[in-house]
Amino acid sequence: MNASITARVRVDDFDAWKLLFDQDIPNAREKALGWTLYRGTDDPNEVFIRVDFASVGDATEARERVLSSGVLERLRDHYGPVVVQQADNKTL
Repeated sequence: MNASITARVRVDDFDAWKLLFDQDIPNAREKALGWTLYRGTDDPNEVFIRVDFASVGDATEARERVLSSGVLERLRDHYGPVVVQQADNKTL
């Protein structure tokens, strides 16, 4: 079953941060199926990240790479990454 990692970060300069994100220094997106970045409308330097994977195992591996790389330590405000799966949306 597919899984994703999500995170929220607050950056000082989106364009400068995006250059670093695109480099993927921890190689966290090596097995990614794709990713989406969202920017806050009130604060465009508040960024929400979703990276999609084919499995929970791949997402967990990517999360561990991000955490062990230290890239988040450069950010003054962040939450995540968290491994998530889509909830069942069936109605009863």
